[in-house]
Amino acid sequence: MTTSSLAAALDVELRPDKPAVAHVDTPADAPSWAARHREALRAQVTEHGALLVRGLGLRDKDQVGAVFNRLTGGLMTERESFAPREEFGPGLYSSTTWPANQPMCMHHELSYTLETPGLMLFACLTAPDQGGATAVADAARVLQALPAEPRERFEREGWLLTRCYTDEIGASLEESFGTGDRAEIERYCRANAIDFTWQPDGSLRTTQRRPAVVRHPLTGQDCWFNQIAFLNEWTLAPEVREYLVDLYGEDGLPFNTRFGDGSPIGEDIVQLLNATYDEHTRREPWQAGDLLLVDNIRTAHSREPYTGERQVLVGMAEPHRPAGSGPTSEADRR
Repeated sequence: MTTSSLAAALDVELRPDKPAVAHVDTPADAPSWAARHREALRAQVTEHGALLVRGLGLRDKDQVGAVFNRLTGGLMTERESFAPREEFGPGLYSSTTWPANQPMCMHHELSYTLETPGLMLFACLTAPDQGGATAVADAARVLQALPAEPRERFEREGWLLTRCYTDEIGASLEESFGTGDRAEIERYCRANAIDFTWQPDGSLRTTQRRPAVVRHPLTGQDCWFNQIAFLNEWTLAPEVREYLVDLYGEDGLPFNTRFGDGSPIGEDIVQLLNATYDEHTRREPWQAGDLLLVDNIRTAHSREPYTGERQVLVGMAEPHRPAGSGPTSEADRR
């Protein structure tokens, strides 16, 4: 089935303020339906950057895991997570633990790792009472909309992510690296261009430099691809930032981002990035049973504040090493 015939068969709704939405009649066997339409659905995601499939009637974790696996060549194991997730099976996770009243601003999942997911899969089992959409934004358009000065600097220098692992906030060493063994963590860091320092108290501080703009492997488009704003101190709620700075100091925050040369990123730049994302945001409220497929290179995603219970499952697939994301540790730059 071609992309155009799939669009006609599934009644794909295209609106400028929403992701593409495919309306389907609830199949008797959702995993089998997903397997039959896998290539055509993936083509829709490539064309539009994201596709919400409404009508699948996804009901439970096992069914979601089966659908995710039928749509991919296998799900990825998350490494370098910044916040805990609950795992329901190989590669099947809860959405990131994050306060319901605070937004998770636009970002590309694991854009600070050397090998990133090319495809994100989300399934809603319980829709929130209000809010909570997984919104999306076209990364090529965001890049084009950014003013020349910060865009060109980030293109030239990339960006730095600094992390200080603590037992109180964020993912633990074992949750992030899959092990608590110091030698194994060091091996992982060396293999993945992460500079690391063990602190006197036994905690770990890491720094990694990554490109801010990458080329899409299929379309050839340059895409704004990073978590510069999301993981920056100025995106935190003011009271949260103040508390963390008082607790850990300016240089000891659990995570923060900088320009590629190590210079601090000002609040004005972070506000600019988030405002540009806002101008290009498309959203559709979740309904129970929905499936959302997101091209993680072409499309950023966010999670909006919500009330009520919200259960969204997540999978990552199609591992990809973006062009320009080879080893970029401080040692490599000297």
